[in-house]
Amino acid sequence: MGIIILLFLSGLVSGSEVAFFSLNENDYEEFAANPSPATTKLIELKEYPRRLLATILIANNFINIAIVLISELLLTEIFQDGFFRSWASTLLTWIESLRGLDGNIPLENVTQLATVIRFTITIVGVTFLLVLFGEVAPKVYARMNRVQLAKLMARPVGIMLSLFAPISAVLVNGAAVIERQLESRSNDNSTVSQQDIDEAIDLTVQQEENGEDGQPQDVYILKRIVLFANATVRQIMRSRVDVVAVDQSIGYHELLEKVREHSYSRIPVFEDDFDKVRGILYVKDLLGYRYEAADFDWHGLIRQEILYVPENKKVSELLKQFQQEKMHMAIVVDEYGGTEGIVTLEDVMEEVIGDIQDEFDEGDEIVFNKVDDLNYEFDGKTLLNDVCRVLEMSTSTFDEVKGDAESLAGLVLEHVGKLPEPNQEIKVGEYTLKVLSVTPRRIEEVLVTLPESRLEVEER
Repeated sequence: MGIIILLFLSGLVSGSEVAFFSLNENDYEEFAANPSPATTKLIELKEYPRRLLATILIANNFINIAIVLISELLLTEIFQDGFFRSWASTLLTWIESLRGLDGNIPLENVTQLATVIRFTITIVGVTFLLVLFGEVAPKVYARMNRVQLAKLMARPVGIMLSLFAPISAVLVNGAAVIERQLESRSNDNSTVSQQDIDEAIDLTVQQEENGEDGQPQDVYILKRIVLFANATVRQIMRSRVDVVAVDQSIGYHELLEKVREHSYSRIPVFEDDFDKVRGILYVKDLLGYRYEAADFDWHGLIRQEILYVPENKKVSELLKQFQQEKMHMAIVVDEYGGTEGIVTLEDVMEEVIGDIQDEFDEGDEIVFNKVDDLNYEFDGKTLLNDVCRVLEMSTSTFDEVKGDAESLAGLVLEHVGKLPEPNQEIKVGEYTLKVLSVTPRRIEEVLVTLPESRLEVEER
């Protein structure tokens, strides 16, 4: 009975891991709208994902160890030593007969083999029970009933969170130290190799220019291809505040007006807010319905096939997925399932060959103003990669100081910690960032000042 109870507890704890980490932003919004002791606890646990995972793993390990120990005691109680010794003696006698020997088998050998047989049966049997009833079955159930199981386990896991706090703190802090060390080494290695590759490309092209037409664009594309493998979707996506999307509740004529205004070939359609994307509207599907009345039901034209990709997905992997799925647009989501923005096939291609201009593009997509050779004004939402391209710097220039920031405004916030005051200057490495314009919600314009040494290098 004790083993059955422990297996049930192991299944609950294992299933709760899947249930907790399968909850998305929509689930948490529903919890906030319909509060209860369980949902309030779930919202609280969401803020400590590392501690939550460590607590679940610790509890699961304690339960599994208890199952192994009790199984060993139970097996010893049911089967006396004589039972396993009889098995061992029979097995050794059979082996001796196969070898053509007919001697007395030492008691020590029989005892050792009996111990091995008992240990093997215990491990194989307990492992089977743990895998089937403590891991596989509970996790399958948890995937289908994540909300119900999460509510059920919210308070017990909350108690365990406090109970195992000292142990989980050691695990979380230790893992954080190891993670920082690995990231530091990885960044150092990638920076060195990237510099070596850039120098090799420059040297190779310079040598070939003596005999053939060496084009600067060739150098640019070669370097972009090298960076392409390490770029993530977050670096090239269009953030949700800049996405043109339509609410499925708008009228048909209002929809047509929005299509004419922005001239995009594909437009996401959402319900209530952009976290609930319901499909993609292909503008070409509207061509046969241009003269319909205002009450025309256009919802049947929405394509339900939506490609969701995480923000940390590699751009090279996204390109393969676009090819396999035969799609040109994907919705970028964060770790909680909330919509971060969109990314298109054109964004991926521009990461290699630079900006692609068509008949609907108005000027350069990167908004900036060159004040002089050392001062450039940028829109706050400009990606750091684009800033580096305009200033003709390595895209890894800000890697050591940017933290989680991907845009120029994000870099300022990373260093200030809050919305800065107008005309406030921030020193980032050897560069000076001056906030020219800021609203209560965002940084709109930033002046980037290059070091004077940059001008001296160019003059040489």
